[in-house]
Amino acid sequence: MQERMIELIDIINEADYNYHTLDNPTITDQEYDKYLRELIEIEELHPDWIREDSPTQHAGGKIIEGFEKVTHKIPMMSLSDVFSESEVISFDEKIKKEGINPQYMCELKIDGLSVSLLYEKGKLVRAATRGDGVIGEDITHNVKTIKVIPLKLKEPVDIEVRGEIFMNKKTLIEINEKRKAKGEPLLQNCRNAAAGSIRQLDSKIAAERKLDNFIYHLPDPEDYGLTTHSDAIEYMRKLGFKINPNNRLVNNIKEVLDFIEEKGKKRPSLPYDIDGVVIKVNNIKDQQRLGYTAKYPKWATAYKFPAEEVLTKLTDIIFTVGRTGQITPNAVLEPVIVAGSTISRATLHNEEYVKEKDLKIGDIVSIRKAGDVIPEVVERKIERRTGKEKDFEMITNCPMCNTPLIKKEGQVDYYCPNGKCPARHIEGLIHFASRNAMNIEGLGERIVEDFYNFGFIGNIADIYSLQEHANDLIRLEGFGDKSITNLLEAIEKSKENSLERLIFALGIPHVGEKTAKILASKFETMEKLQNAQFDELVIIPDIGDIIAKSIIDYFQDSSNTAIVEELKDLGLNMNYLGQKVIENESFSGKTFVLTGSLQDMTRDEAKDIIESLGGKTVDSVSKKTSVVIVGENPGSKFDKAQQLGIEIWTEEDLKERIAK
Repeated sequence: MQERMIELIDIINEADYNYHTLDNPTITDQEYDKYLRELIEIEELHPDWIREDSPTQHAGGKIIEGFEKVTHKIPMMSLSDVFSESEVISFDEKIKKEGINPQYMCELKIDGLSVSLLYEKGKLVRAATRGDGVIGEDITHNVKTIKVIPLKLKEPVDIEVRGEIFMNKKTLIEINEKRKAKGEPLLQNCRNAAAGSIRQLDSKIAAERKLDNFIYHLPDPEDYGLTTHSDAIEYMRKLGFKINPNNRLVNNIKEVLDFIEEKGKKRPSLPYDIDGVVIKVNNIKDQQRLGYTAKYPKWATAYKFPAEEVLTKLTDIIFTVGRTGQITPNAVLEPVIVAGSTISRATLHNEEYVKEKDLKIGDIVSIRKAGDVIPEVVERKIERRTGKEKDFEMITNCPMCNTPLIKKEGQVDYYCPNGKCPARHIEGLIHFASRNAMNIEGLGERIVEDFYNFGFIGNIADIYSLQEHANDLIRLEGFGDKSITNLLEAIEKSKENSLERLIFALGIPHVGEKTAKILASKFETMEKLQNAQFDELVIIPDIGDIIAKSIIDYFQDSSNTAIVEELKDLGLNMNYLGQKVIENESFSGKTFVLTGSLQDMTRDEAKDIIESLGGKTVDSVSKKTSVVIVGENPGSKFDKAQQLGIEIWTEEDLKERIAK
């Protein structure tokens, strides 16, 4: 049976290579599924036989706590950018000044995420992001789900290669159709979708995203007897890597420019996003002769395509207040699609920026995404002016509190100096809606700030009146009927939260998430907590004088009690819905740390149970830790627990003690 398993692995891996890498299927889907089912059945019977290069490992399923840091043996340097034909020619002239008559390899610059792949004896052992070029992050668990990346090479070599992970346009459309049907937020573009997929802690999510990959660089080609970049590309292809078929070896700079023009025209029809063309000197010895600057190789550069620009109308300029009091003018635009997403707002940075661009309200302006990401007003079209446009005027008073603005010495920005400006409430609103507080999905930091600045919410009670602004909200960028409905449903659902979430959400100084739970469990209702006396508070474990005084002071402030009463009138639950603490000798008075993945409960569920039985959970291991509970793939906390001689429980141990 083991021989059959090996045979099946070879058959399926070869089929994957032919289908995903060569785009040349050699067996039918029915045959593929039959072989895969047979392999899965064998591996389920004999899990100790499962090999790292088994195609079943592409399915994902590994969950990690976080991303480990990786130091690149050879730094992953970025490339210098050029933006015009003259700059491309200048790059060529610099090469020739060194006495080199180069051939160039032209490659499409894929808009994705750089990756380093390390193989030992032909088996994938590590995948890492570029990071800062010197230190990246280990993403092996997710990269193994990408079918075009071989888990085993066609030769048992030790090698490191580099490439680009990306998402195809068709895949993005398919994913967004499914997300739309479920009422989930849509992924904005292929690059962000690819980067977000690779940074998932659960590799099953990455597997579902159907990511793709092209390999484009071998850091040490001479170690393999290779003398040119084109030879290195061919060698990596023979090892089983997917190479972009659009690469082209050219003999002079004219052919480089022809390639740029040709691919620029074909850019919209390509199955993936590109933002330029990479130009590399082909000869390895010439590369070594040219060398590097502190940041870039001198033998390569990236030509960036001009950003896509569209025209729209600047209908207004409004002002927002940042958390530091900084005043920012913002363009209100007639909604327009730019590089795949709808834009209706763009920052105008400051007064000088608006004046330099000579912008007037009513102007027809060109919009692009700077770096293909951030909406930017490029210029006004002066020939389209009608005379009805309005001049821009910088405000002199804060749009929130009407305090006269100041400009700090040597700076171009204006600030509101009022420390009690309502805009400073933004942080409190963000905290209130956050995951560990009221957990209002869809009301993240950026959205809270926008809603505040546009006047939809001024305090936490206003969150529960957002339905009154539904028609206004759907006009904002990124919002539609479905997303607004989902947000309003999430707000309504948050009213049912147990008391501890509300206590934490209020932002009482020194009252963290765990303290809020202790208070809710002890007093059971908001009213009892509001009426609690100092002596009642200080006798509670983990609540000392400072926290007790902070709670008393908070509820003696009439503005705070007024908000609580308003929330009560709006229908928010004011009672503790959790379990009362049941003293249990296995848990009572002990401090617990959890590490690794639990199979039959989530980490939060385990913490709730432990605390309901009188235990305390913390995040780090120390001499004061009583027990470390270890799931699958435990991290450094497990090692430290062993070093300190701390009692260790498995998930089964935990379940047994809970059952008792």
